[in-house]
Amino acid sequence: MTDALIVLDIGKTNAKLALIDAAGAVLADQRRANTVLMDGPYAHLDTDGLWDWLLATCRAFAAQARVSAIVPVTHGATAALVDDTGLVLPVLDYEAELPGVEYAGPPYDETLSPRLPAGLNLGRQLAWLQARFPGEFARARHILTYPQYWAWRLCGVAAAEATSLGCHTDLWNPRTQTYSSLVDRMGWTALMPPLAPAHAVLGTLRPEVAAATGLPAGCEVLCGIHDSNASLLRYLGQDTGTVLSTGTWMIAAAFGASLDGLSEQADMLANTNALGQAVACMRFMGGREFGKLAGAKPVPCGFEDIERLVARGTLALPCFAKTGGPFAGRVGSIVGSLPTGARERYALATLYCVLMTNYCLDALGATGPLAVEGSFTANPWFGPLLAALRPQQSVSYSDDASGTTCGGWMLRYRNASAPGTSSTMTPCAPAGFGGYAARWLGALDR
Repeated sequence: MTDALIVLDIGKTNAKLALIDAAGAVLADQRRANTVLMDGPYAHLDTDGLWDWLLATCRAFAAQARVSAIVPVTHGATAALVDDTGLVLPVLDYEAELPGVEYAGPPYDETLSPRLPAGLNLGRQLAWLQARFPGEFARARHILTYPQYWAWRLCGVAAAEATSLGCHTDLWNPRTQTYSSLVDRMGWTALMPPLAPAHAVLGTLRPEVAAATGLPAGCEVLCGIHDSNASLLRYLGQDTGTVLSTGTWMIAAAFGASLDGLSEQADMLANTNALGQAVACMRFMGGREFGKLAGAKPVPCGFEDIERLVARGTLALPCFAKTGGPFAGRVGSIVGSLPTGARERYALATLYCVLMTNYCLDALGATGPLAVEGSFTANPWFGPLLAALRPQQSVSYSDDASGTTCGGWMLRYRNASAPGTSSTMTPCAPAGFGGYAARWLGALDR
């Protein structure tokens, strides 16, 4: 049988399991919604549903290849509180409101983690849980960031990892690559397991997991990584250049950009990459906002739909999500003639995400080649329109539609060349697009 590994990729909206061979080819994949449950004490993630799906899917994959490793990759701002047997509290959804508890996070200059709404700062989540559920919190043996929770559930070894600690959590100092002052002040230091690199093998499958999945008893479990940092892996080592990870979140990471230029008010932050280096980043909830503008059943547009909207001067102004981004707290609006039909809604959503991305890249001072990873590579107009606005940067699409799958594979095969190819986008925009973009910028100040 073919040698392969499994990447468990849990995004905020959807989860995916991918079976990938040693050459980087995807042999099979399965997806399901990443459900938020409203029962229990607060909105929480359906970890049991994901676990049952994982076991069943791994059993199907075990019949197709000889699986030697599992790599967890997940969204950020999420953690599990566990004792020796399992969760002591459900895993809190980071979009849940957290009322009634005062939270004093560390200063922005220390963490480069902007103050965010709801539970997007993981430190706020933990402080809220500790105050509201002191008995359960006191039972916890470990605080596990989300990829490491799944690694622990698979192999029983607890670990902490820098990319997951370093994504707007308030728990990490990106300049020193150590825990922030908040961790000691809140009494959480003893709950933090030993640090391990994302590529580290933590152990092999628990016997009961091997039995339930049919995977080999010696199947190794890697520590795992934050999903946007998985998308960065193939580009690490560059002095300049920009990676745009797209999905529910659009996250721009600019190699070589100064950390000193980051602004808390603009929701700019420093993530930590898999080499333990701080990277200047800016983001907005592009996939969520695209869905709000395009509708529940998006219908891809043609170029003529984009031309009509630009000619009519129809603008979508931020923002259409409640969490994060440079215009958080501002209510989104459409100026001018409303789009007619699903194709024009898709066109307006595309234009909006292009303009927001361009705004973020300018604010970051992004330079060098711009690589687009993730779900927006399925949009035929996003890249060409963005390239038209950024003649100083060549824009390319990766052929890895998830962005994170290749990164998960690369944690296992660290010395191998990244599989796949990229396609350079030819700038393409309707007449008057430059003026349209300028009017959009001008409207932001009104």
